[in-house]
Amino acid sequence: MSDTNKPTAVVFDIGRVIIRWDLRYLFAKLIDDPAELDWFLANVVTEQWHHQQDEGRPLSEMVPERIARFPEHAALIEAYATRFAETYPEHIPGTLDIIVRLKAAGVPLFGLSNFGADFWPEFIANQPVFGGFRNIVVSGHENVAKPDPAIYAIAEDRFGLPPSNLFFIDDKPENIAAAKARGWHGHVFTGADGLEAELSALNLLPPR
Repeated sequence: MSDTNKPTAVVFDIGRVIIRWDLRYLFAKLIDDPAELDWFLANVVTEQWHHQQDEGRPLSEMVPERIARFPEHAALIEAYATRFAETYPEHIPGTLDIIVRLKAAGVPLFGLSNFGADFWPEFIANQPVFGGFRNIVVSGHENVAKPDPAIYAIAEDRFGLPPSNLFFIDDKPENIAAAKARGWHGHVFTGADGLEAELSALNLLPPR
């Protein structure tokens, strides 16, 4: 790998890379029966339906439409809108330490996340980990979500670096594949240990 093609900046996905995220964290508090909970998450407030928020559709459209379809679950659907912060209760072990070490080494840090615009202000206000990130591209603000190539093009423009300089970390293989198709470097996140090893091998992460 030539020096011009080596990654020099790190781009983080957020959900399931920096924070634990799962709709189940919230709804397990509200639905006692495990079978009913599984049915609800598979049919009513699903990750596929939630993805509309990531793509820029506002809650003011999504929630009334869903309640009209499932009126018997109106209160639970409202909870999705009002208690979304309970779907991301904690950080992924080890990732924060890696971010701190990258910051200390002066490595440029960016974010590229599928995240709803309606939920973003509350989230970012309570996440000091992103202090020092140079830019975060949020899908809900752009009305386009990963793995659509358009959001990677937006990120390249905002970050001001060529694709070959970007090392992207995401938990979904299809999102990494889309980044690599544009010339980015990529890592499918399964845990902090594997990420630390790859960043160290690329000389992006200094030794402890």
